[in-house]
Amino acid sequence: MTMKTNCQKLHRSTASALFILLACGLTLQAFAQDNRPPRPGGSGPGREVGGGRREMPENKIPTSPNPGQTVGLYLNTSNACPGYTLMAPKHNTVTYLLDNEGRYVHQWKSEYEPGQTAYLLPNGHLLRAGMLRVQGGTGGGEGGRIEEFDWDGNLIWGFNHATREYQLHHDIKPMPNGHVLALMVERKTREQAMAVGFNESQMRDEYLVPDAVVEIEPVYPNGGRIVWEWHVWDHLIQNSDQSKPSYGEPAAHPELVDVACNGRATPAFWNHMNSLDYNAKLDQIVLSARGCNEIWIIDHSTTAIEAAGHAGGKQGKGGDLIYRWGNPAAYGRGTMSDKQLIQQHDAEWIPDGSPGAGHMTIFNNGYDRGWSSIEEIVLPMDAAGHYLLEPGKAYGPAKPVWHYEAKNRADFFSSEISGAQRLPNGNTLICAGIVGNLFEITPTGEMVWQYVNPMVRGGILAQGENPGKDMRGHLWNAVFKVHRYAPDYSGLAGRDLTPKGVIELPAAMKGKTGLENMTESQRPDRGPGGGGRNSGGNRDNRPPPNQ
Repeated sequence: MTMKTNCQKLHRSTASALFILLACGLTLQAFAQDNRPPRPGGSGPGREVGGGRREMPENKIPTSPNPGQTVGLYLNTSNACPGYTLMAPKHNTVTYLLDNEGRYVHQWKSEYEPGQTAYLLPNGHLLRAGMLRVQGGTGGGEGGRIEEFDWDGNLIWGFNHATREYQLHHDIKPMPNGHVLALMVERKTREQAMAVGFNESQMRDEYLVPDAVVEIEPVYPNGGRIVWEWHVWDHLIQNSDQSKPSYGEPAAHPELVDVACNGRATPAFWNHMNSLDYNAKLDQIVLSARGCNEIWIIDHSTTAIEAAGHAGGKQGKGGDLIYRWGNPAAYGRGTMSDKQLIQQHDAEWIPDGSPGAGHMTIFNNGYDRGWSSIEEIVLPMDAAGHYLLEPGKAYGPAKPVWHYEAKNRADFFSSEISGAQRLPNGNTLICAGIVGNLFEITPTGEMVWQYVNPMVRGGILAQGENPGKDMRGHLWNAVFKVHRYAPDYSGLAGRDLTPKGVIELPAAMKGKTGLENMTESQRPDRGPGGGGRNSGGNRDNRPPPNQ
C-alpha cells in the first residue's frame, strides 16, 4: 500500500489518522499536541478592563476566498460529508435545512427567536427551543419554550416553562423515549446562597440562578410533565464555613461542586451551563459548565429522589458527578495552569458509526485568549463502565487525542456559543457561532466546506453586505450551533428535498436592504454573568410541572 493510499484512509478513525500522519512525516496544525504553547489559564491578548477582568478580543468576520462574497456558500468540495445541515439563525424565527450547495431545501417558521437550538427528529418533525422574554433572564442563552413542528410547518406541541423563578435556557436534547431533556435555572436568594456556604463578599448580585436539568414528557398539544430532575444545588461543597452543612474539602470530594469552582467573584448565572447531551447506551448526561471551565457527567439511571442524593443509580453515586474534565483547580486537584477548557460549549459524545465513537468533542471557545479550538477526548472508563480516578489525582485524560485550531490561531475565534459535530466520514462540522461561520474540516484540519449565515435580525443580507454587531459584539448573523443529517436519515425519508434556492439576496440588492453593518452600543458589562440581570427559579415554589 502506498503512502498516498495510507493518507487517504485517515477518516477511518482518529487514532489511526494520527498514526498515519506521523508515518507520512506530515506536520499539521490539527495534531500539534506536544509542540503547541501551553494554554493560558484565563490570560490572553484581551485588554484589561478593570477588576481583573479582560475584555474579549475581536470576533472577526470570516473572509471569503471568492472576491466580493460576504455570505452564503464559500466552499464545497468532494471531500465534504454528504447531508443536510439544520440551521436556526439566532436573531430570526426561521429554521432552515441546507444542502451542501448552500441552498435551502426546507424551512419552518416560528413566532419566537431560538432559545437556543433545534433538532430534526427521526419522524421528520422539527424540535426547537424558543426564547420567552420574562422578567430577569439569565443574561444570555434564554429559552423557556419548546416547540415541535411537523414537516409541513404545523405547530403540534408547545410548552412554556419560564417565569421570574425558573427558566429553560440554552440547550435541549430529544430522547429515544420521546421525552426532552432541557437545561433550566432556578432562582436562589442571597440568604439561601449564604446558608449553603457561598461567601457573601464574593457574590456579585443579590441572588443566584444555579443550574438544573429536567426531563419533560410532552403533553400534546400544549403542556408537559417533568418526570425526572437534577439540581446542582443538591451537590455542593465548600471549605470556608464549618457551620454550614456543605462543609468539606473539595479535593477529597471530586463528586461534589465547590461553590468557589469558578475561581472568581460569583455572578448570578454561576454555573452558566450551555449544553447537554444524552448517551442512551450509558444512560448518562454530559453538561458543559462554562462558569467552571469544565464538563460534568451525571447518571440519568437514578430516580428523581436518588438524583437529589449521593447514592443509587447504575453508578451508585446518586446525582453526584461521576466524571468531570477541563479544570482540575475547580475541585482542588490542580492549579490554573492545568486548565484545558476556557469557557467551552457543546460537549457531546461521538455517535456510533462515526470515527472516534464513544469519545467526546468539545468546542473550546478560548474566551479571552483570542482563539478557539476543538478538543476530542477519550473518556477514562474501566470494563465495568466506571470512570477512572487515581487517589489525589485529577480526572484524565492528560490531553486530548485530537485537537483543531487554525494555522493562524486568530482566524478561528468565536468567543461564545458555537459547537462541533463529528460526521460519519471522520470530518468535523464546526459552528463558529458568534460570526455565523459554518465549516467542515478533515482530520488533518483541511477545510472542505464553508457557509456563512446571511440571515440577520430584520431580514436577509444581500451578497456583498456584512452583518453588523449587537451590544455584546456578537454578529447579527450568529448561530448557536448546527447539526448535519445524513441523506439516509429516517427523518428525511420520502421528503421533498428539492432545492428552493439560496437564502441570501442577489448582489444587485447590495446597499438596498438597510441591514448592512447595523450596530448597537457596546454594553459596559460585556462578558459572561455581568450586570446582575440574571433570573431563575426555586423548585419548591414553582407551579406543578404540567402547568
